[in-house]
Amino acid sequence: MEANVPWYHSALGTRHSALGTRHSALGTRHSALGHRAMPYDRPVMPADASPIHIRLLSHRDSIPEITNLLHRAYAGQVAMGLQPLAGRQDDETTERRCYSGECYLAVERDLKHHIGEKIVGIILFHEEEADQGPPWFQKSFVDSFSQFAVDPLIQGKGIGRMLLDKAEQRAAECGAAELALSMADPDRGLMEFYLKRGYRLIESWQWSYTNYRSAILSKTLKQMGL
Repeated sequence: MEANVPWYHSALGTRHSALGTRHSALGTRHSALGHRAMPYDRPVMPADASPIHIRLLSHRDSIPEITNLLHRAYAGQVAMGLQPLAGRQDDETTERRCYSGECYLAVERDLKHHIGEKIVGIILFHEEEADQGPPWFQKSFVDSFSQFAVDPLIQGKGIGRMLLDKAEQRAAECGAAELALSMADPDRGLMEFYLKRGYRLIESWQWSYTNYRSAILSKTLKQMGL
């Protein structure tokens, strides 16, 4: 699956994997999530103390709400003639993907919402997939993220940065030296977004369920405690 969160239209999440394409060799470092202690999820608050914070997905969260967010966030790529999985997946696929890894949500306080907060962003760390992915994802020192999206109505407010910070933090905590992603190569604006964030191009890949080549990007992580 791909990660697609551009400032102007989509959502970084298209890691494109029909089945949650984290495609990594689940051995070695990428073993079952059960072998990793889940972090105590202290809310990550932006510097301006806005009402938005990052937390793990819970049973109270609405899967249809997440699917709707993904479709809206990836609408820009769909308008380009691309077919990212996150831009067309159904609720069953969204649920399967969300529970295949560590799914983090950006939520905003909203007293009109049935649980008091609405979902405005999402990122999926360490997605476990049945499909084999690019060679870089198979390396034991590499972890990845996917299904990355921010509500198009409030992009540009640092929400994407908060979500990426969380994924990079978790990858470092789990011992990864690199954090990778897959994105639609034709989306040059999104590519620029990642390059500015410190990611670099590794290789290209063709997923079986997309109609475009994907760019595999990766970032070298700072070691914890250094």
